[in-house]
Amino acid sequence: MFAVLFVVVVVVDGVQLQSPFARKALSIVAAHRIVKSNPYCEWFRHGEANRAQVRDLVQQFSVFSNLFLSAQLRKVLNAPSLEEMREGKEILANEIGVAFNKGSIEGGKYSHESAHFEWLLDVGDSVGLTFDQMGKRCHGSPETLHFCDALYDIYGSDDLNEALGASFAIEHWANAGFWDSLVEGMERLDLPLGFWRFHQALEAQHAAHTMDELEASLAHGLITNQATFEDAANRMLDACAVFWDGLEAKRHLVLSSK
Repeated sequence: MFAVLFVVVVVVDGVQLQSPFARKALSIVAAHRIVKSNPYCEWFRHGEANRAQVRDLVQQFSVFSNLFLSAQLRKVLNAPSLEEMREGKEILANEIGVAFNKGSIEGGKYSHESAHFEWLLDVGDSVGLTFDQMGKRCHGSPETLHFCDALYDIYGSDDLNEALGASFAIEHWANAGFWDSLVEGMERLDLPLGFWRFHQALEAQHAAHTMDELEASLAHGLITNQATFEDAANRMLDACAVFWDGLEAKRHLVLSSK
């Protein structure tokens, strides 16, 4: 049965929010500390990171990038409909190397070099990291692994309220500007930009899609527990904050490294 919503259209950053809960969900994300302020990215954008600090960032991102595949696969397997499963497979297939063809992987071409992890290998190579030093769980800091495990547990949850809450949070966090900071810093350091620029360009589209997904989920009655949705969004953002806090702490430890 379709939920009956009292429609009040509000526009925030160009996105039409039609339901009170959609507005509340967006306000929850916007109020979280890691969305409002990210000290690590605010520092990195100036291009003052030394080699050891860049190596740490790239290594931790490579672990996140690889372990995200497990979370995304779990999300696909727990999809509530064929349409949702296909949308999840779009993300998964693109991550492992299927290029988008007019906005979809349908008809897209696969190449090893298009895999996101291989783009990170290019960055790693530029700062002296080898394949066997990247992507594996054993190279993740406790903070990075906490984040990756939260992605698997919450973003990939078989509770649709949790999964949608985490998806909503993670996409709006990703669109909060940290990709811009990383691109700017990498550009100043004259390092390979493919991985960073691709995600920078993609995130605005993802965030708009996530708003559409939330409105549709509400309209179709898929969100049956709004409190669970809100809790999952907050826990996902807390885990994001742990990831960045780990990088921030480590960069001070290697501040004087050459």
